[in-house]
Amino acid sequence: MQNKSLGLIMMMIGLSALIYTARGQGCSDAGFCTLGNFKPNGLDSTSGFKNELKLGLSFGRADHSITIFGTHLDYQRMLNKKLSFSARLTSLSQSGNGISAFGFSDLFLSADYPAGTIGKITLGFKLPLNDASKIKKNLPLPMDYQSSLGTLDLLLGISRVWNKFHLALALQQPLAQNQNEFAAEDYPAGSALKKFQTTNRFRRRGDLMARVSYSIPLNNQFKITPGLLPVIHLGKDQYTDREGLERAIDGSQGLTLNGTVHFDYEINNNHSLQLNAGVPFIVRKERPDGLTRSFIATLEYRRTF
Repeated sequence: MQNKSLGLIMMMIGLSALIYTARGQGCSDAGFCTLGNFKPNGLDSTSGFKNELKLGLSFGRADHSITIFGTHLDYQRMLNKKLSFSARLTSLSQSGNGISAFGFSDLFLSADYPAGTIGKITLGFKLPLNDASKIKKNLPLPMDYQSSLGTLDLLLGISRVWNKFHLALALQQPLAQNQNEFAAEDYPAGSALKKFQTTNRFRRRGDLMARVSYSIPLNNQFKITPGLLPVIHLGKDQYTDREGLERAIDGSQGLTLNGTVHFDYEINNNHSLQLNAGVPFIVRKERPDGLTRSFIATLEYRRTF
């Protein structure tokens, strides 16, 4: 049994390495695409149990030669047969161009309730643990080195399992903006940050996400779930220039289409592992929020009790 488990885990890691060879820009979201019921296996994850605990580690490559490492800790509690409550705590580390940054990111709080045959409705909030105003050498850093978007967001969505399909539709809408003051013109000629998008008094638009995925069981313990993940940014983001004028960022609106794959291994009834990875197929021209990923993979351990 131990040899079989080790072999499957190594297979999962090997498949993620193959995905890593894909190139592109734009595989990312503002946090809600991997939240609870919005990703595969979330809908039945606590069936028969009152509590669920998840611990995850992410690795990705971003724009401007930046490498990111992220962590998340999730807790879900079934309050009764229908209503559940979830909390997620995240952190992020970024390094590249001679700059390293780390910080706690966001606290996600959400509740789920079934709406008959329509699916499960999720309502929640993303609470920022910082205001995206991190500085280095007395100069504001771009969003690419901020561990949080710094926005207070509303989360609203619906998800459903139909046969082997997992379907989700969700909105993430900022209710309050951050305090980022990065201006590329403040940096000297030759600085790598001179090429970053100015985000002084950044105003970020919301995102609409849809997910379609299909589970393929290989045996009683292991399954693969490929899928498509379109994210539509609902307008042009804005910043304020040195003259105090608000400027729209052309190309920051529109569609990002990602391909995703989830590998699930059930160790036993209470313990399981999931590896998920994503790469972009269609991208937006500008990603001033610093969320661009040419590749991202997450390994997650789940415990139910």
